[in-house]
Amino acid sequence: MKAKFGLTLFVNMIQNYLTYLDFINKKLQKFFEAQSPYIFCQKGCAKCCQDGEYPFSQIEFDYILKGFTALPKETRYKILNNIAEIKLAKKNFTGDKFLYRCPFLIDNECAVYAHRGIICRSFGLIYTVEGEEKPKIPFCAYKGLNYSNVFDTETGIMTTEKYKALNIPQEPLAYNVSYDFLTGEHFEKMYNFKFGDKKPLIDWF
Repeated sequence: MKAKFGLTLFVNMIQNYLTYLDFINKKLQKFFEAQSPYIFCQKGCAKCCQDGEYPFSQIEFDYILKGFTALPKETRYKILNNIAEIKLAKKNFTGDKFLYRCPFLIDNECAVYAHRGIICRSFGLIYTVEGEEKPKIPFCAYKGLNYSNVFDTETGIMTTEKYKALNIPQEPLAYNVSYDFLTGEHFEKMYNFKFGDKKPLIDWF
């Protein structure tokens, strides 16, 4: 896909986006470290990449394409084949919400990890959503992963009893790291770039 911006402006925006990513990565790392007793992400798990919509903005997509073009030819071919299969499945889909396996997932590992999207970087934490009182818990809690040691799958809530029984100083917390917040205008103004249009990853192809 061709960028909608002039070349010089596009290069500057990518550089500013990278500065933003550096800031966000450091913030997220602190959050994940603070919540480490409840985080069970591990290499090869990839449950967060198996079944989703994966919202991506234009600049995120342009950046992930940079990672894609640097991959070995054989890996690029696998990804393109994945994309074709997903697009065909979506064409024949008749339900309400089309979910799919991320096309960049190869052998249960992200082929473009350094260039991954923002939703991929923040997933796994409990997060707040503006206008909603109840925080959102990552679905992997239901699969015995993040926060499963303090989460009751039957009631769908975290229990104080489980948290206290673990004798962990840091309680489970929710952070303001929703995708809408992390891709909001406040960051565009702060770092002087535009996220651009947003849509499911597969719709960019």
